[in-house]
Amino acid sequence: MQVLLLYLGGPSKVSCVRTYRESRLSQNVQLRLFDILGQDGLIVEPDRLLVYESDALTYIRGNPLGVALPATSDQLAATVRFLHDEGIPFVPRGAATGLSSGAVARDAMLISTVRLNRLIQINPEEAFAIVEPGVIIAEINAAAAPFGLRYLPDPASAAACTIGGNVAENSGGPHCLLHGVTTQHVLQLDVLLPDGTPATLNRGQDGGLDMAGLFIGSEGTLGLATRIKVRLVPLAQAERTALAQFDRLEDAAWAVSAILASGITPVALELIDRETIRMVEDSVFATGMPTDLGAALIVEVEGFPAEVDADIVRVDRVAREAGARDVQVASDAAARLRLWHARKKAFGALGRKAPEVLIQDAVVPRTALAATLDKLREIAARYDLDLVNYFHAGDGNLHPHLLFDHRDQDQVARVEQAGKEMMQVCVEAEGTITGEHGVGLDKKETMRLIFNEIELDALRSVKRVFDPSELCNADKVLPNVVNAE
Repeated sequence: MQVLLLYLGGPSKVSCVRTYRESRLSQNVQLRLFDILGQDGLIVEPDRLLVYESDALTYIRGNPLGVALPATSDQLAATVRFLHDEGIPFVPRGAATGLSSGAVARDAMLISTVRLNRLIQINPEEAFAIVEPGVIIAEINAAAAPFGLRYLPDPASAAACTIGGNVAENSGGPHCLLHGVTTQHVLQLDVLLPDGTPATLNRGQDGGLDMAGLFIGSEGTLGLATRIKVRLVPLAQAERTALAQFDRLEDAAWAVSAILASGITPVALELIDRETIRMVEDSVFATGMPTDLGAALIVEVEGFPAEVDADIVRVDRVAREAGARDVQVASDAAARLRLWHARKKAFGALGRKAPEVLIQDAVVPRTALAATLDKLREIAARYDLDLVNYFHAGDGNLHPHLLFDHRDQDQVARVEQAGKEMMQVCVEAEGTITGEHGVGLDKKETMRLIFNEIELDALRSVKRVFDPSELCNADKVLPNVVNAE
């Protein structure tokens, strides 16, 4: 059934008739949102909502009531206030590159911030940028580069992900070993609380609480960032990249600790296992890497030219002492990009192996890497699942990838159980359940592996301070309360 809605509002105040398919939102709610957002700012048609069912973890899906696409901060504030006053749950959403189902809306409105994409200011003298939440990370760096500056956090999806989503997830990336994650580079946040109240959150630099630090990484459960001030730093004077090839994964894992113990702190230290190497070499992204390798390490250093030249020589020596068959050092920028191909193109190559992937995101001590990887392989074999591993080895941030077909419910059940067991193994290794992807829907029950009910209730109390009505991304991160008998 289609419904004709007479639209009389909006910026131009021009009357028009708009056709909507039947929606779970009442006509009055649609008309009010249409008035707030304009003619192109609201999606309610079921066929158009299909593309908003999930984030990048596509096997967990939801059916949103609609999608609001505000183009200005005033529209965003008005939308949040209206939904709050109407008691309609809502879920913030950036570019949906997240991998924990944090932007999935089930019987809730999605509020997309992708049209709030103004780069408001680059201040080269004081080395900061002020941006709206829909600005893509790569665009910040493109704007800062002419001033000899850059924004350091670099998620693998930097060409597509937005700063608002990075703030929500406290995103990291391959270079977080040296540069840190998002929270280290945000100076101030302007936010909307879940009732639409605006607030400015600082870092406690004046003696107050670090309220911005509390908000960063809250996965959209405490409100929406509307304006973000980030720190910029000078571009690296020099960088060198090496690819160390190993016959055994255990030797590659040992080399990670040996390189760091040698006094070098690489900007990136990435491990790629045999299955990943073979998958990439069997794709259009092939680089000619031997497919009989047990694993490979990508090691990147940066700094002053003389410093990085000395560091890369030491990396070569330490890697060979740890058992490397060969160590290749990039001679120029093109060669550097080629060495990174096996890591950065791996996700694209996954599609040739299976239509779906569950990417877990746990952290273990570096000394436990080899033993943990063995246990993860054993779990995958026991559940008859294909497993590939490529991850941020320098800080022990594992990303086991389980390949499957979501149309096969037996496979889905096996993947879900295997994923839970993998999280248990990582926690037992004195690790934790997430390093950068967040908790979302995917791992909220797994929170019980690291927090008891008293601790979880303390976290719930923080949520209630910001969102007493429980309307803002309310079903994410924290598991439901266990009722005592």
